[in-house]
Amino acid sequence: MPALETTQTAPLTLWEDGSIRIGSSRVTLDSVVHEFTQGATAEQIQDDFPGLSLREIYGAISYYLEHENRVSEYLRRREEEAQKVRTEIEERPRAEALRRRVRERYAQLRAKP
Repeated sequence: MPALETTQTAPLTLWEDGSIRIGSSRVTLDSVVHEFTQGATAEQIQDDFPGLSLREIYGAISYYLEHENRVSEYLRRREEEAQKVRTEIEERPRAEALRRRVRERYAQLRAKP
């Protein structure tokens, strides 16, 4: 009787930008973990990301549960990086001018009968 494999490989890929993606897709580990921690099942996650197989989703969830502290730290760093980028963008003068123009245009559209 052949021996069963007792180790499992997670279907994760580290991209050059530092993000972790599921398999060869562009779906991030962040996305799958977020949905899972919000109570979604693997099947529900697949409905939102049909390019992922159930094996990949279960593998990502398994990896998260096995390495919860490390993944949580990774997610915290990613959120900090995202917040930094948002702040930089919002501080640009062009962004504020664009935001003002959009608000003015929206007010004009709402004022029309």
